[in-house]
Parts: sequence; C-alpha cells; structure tokens
Amino acid sequence: MKELERYYKVLGLQIGASLEEINQAYRDLAFIWHPDRLPKDNERLLAKAVAKLQEINHAREQLKSIQVLSQPSSRTQVSQEKPSPSPSSSVYRDRRSSESQAQRPYYRDLTGVDLRGANLKEKDLSGRTLIQANLSYADLSDTFLHKVNLEQANLFRANLFRANLLQANLRQANLQEVNLIGADLSGADLTEADLSGAKVGAGNRILVKLTGTILRGAILPDGTIHP
Repeated sequence: MKELERYYKVLGLQIGASLEEINQAYRDLAFIWHPDRLPKDNERLLAKAVAKLQEINHAREQLKSIQVLSQPSSRTQVSQEKPSPSPSSSVYRDRRSSESQAQRPYYRDLTGVDLRGANLKEKDLSGRTLIQANLSYADLSDTFLHKVNLEQANLFRANLFRANLLQANLRQANLQEVNLIGADLSGADLTEADLSGAKVGAGNRILVKLTGTILRGAILPDGTIHP
C-alpha cells in the first residue's frame, strides 16, 4: 500500500484518482521537466530532469496497470447477478471476443502495416507484432511499446519522445533521425539497427535510458558502428 501511495504522491494526486487525472498529471509534470526547457550547459539540472521523467513515467505505468486490473472485477460482479452463457456457446465466444477487442484496440497482428505519419501518441501497443511496419514520421510520444516487435520496421524521423520501449525488439530497424529524448530502451534489442542522426540527448548528455540495451552492430547517431 505504501508503494501505491508513493506513485500517487509522485504525480501529486490523491489515492483513487481516475485514469484521466493520472494522465493529465503526467503530462503536466512531463512538460515542466522537459529537458528542452532547461539550459543545455547545466548538466546537473539536465540529469535531474531525466531522473524525474523516469520517475513520473514509472509511476504512471504502475497506476495505469492497477486501473486496468481493477476493471474486470466490476464485470465479475455483474456476471454473478446474471447466469453466464456456457463457454461452448457462440454467444459466450462472441462476447469474449468483443471484450478483448474493446480492451486492446491494437490486438491484431500488424506485420507490414503502413502507419506513416500516424498519431499514436499515448497509445498502448505493448506486445504487438509490428515487424517491417512503416512508422516513418509517426507520433509515438508517450506511447507504451513494452515488448513490442519492431524488427526491420521503418521508424525514420518518428517521434518516440518519452516512449516506453522496455525489452522491445528493434533488430535491424530504421531509426534514422528519430527523436528518442526521454525514451526508455532498457533491455531492448537494437542489434544492427540504424540510429544515424537520431536525437538522443542535449549537448554531451544522453537523455535516453539504455540499461541492458543490446547495441551489437548498431549504427550509432554519430555514424559509428557499435562493436
């Protein structure tokens, strides 16, 4: 419970705040702590801003997960009041399918999909399959891409500002000139990915979380190849 209270406190919210309030608090704080608003020559403040962004991003993720997990309980309560259809009936299967689609609008396999310039800001694409998808110029800021499969995908000049890319598969992906400021690539696989000209920091400060990131054979922003 103390951990839960801490997440609300990080976002400046009362316990039990709605998902809309959580998202709004996150956007407000992310705007305040945006590194671009700080002096580029003040490394101490820039480091503090990056740490703060990671903290509020983590708090929002945890609270959103709790909100999602709490939703099925209401459906369970309703089902106790009415007899449920047999699991083998077509009515039951259709209802389950509809509920699944409503919860995860991006459930289907998106291999090779053309999403050039698409506005996917704050969407949840976690675990989706986007192999060889075209996401060039797409807005993926604040998007949840945890464990997403973007192998060989085209993300040329996409905006991944503050995107959550934990354990994402970005093997051989085109990340040329992409904006990765504030993104979390912890545990992501960027083997042989092309990050030429990618925006990853301010001055000499890296503003991307790269804990455990695999960069074997990747072309780095400055054009060098990671061993």
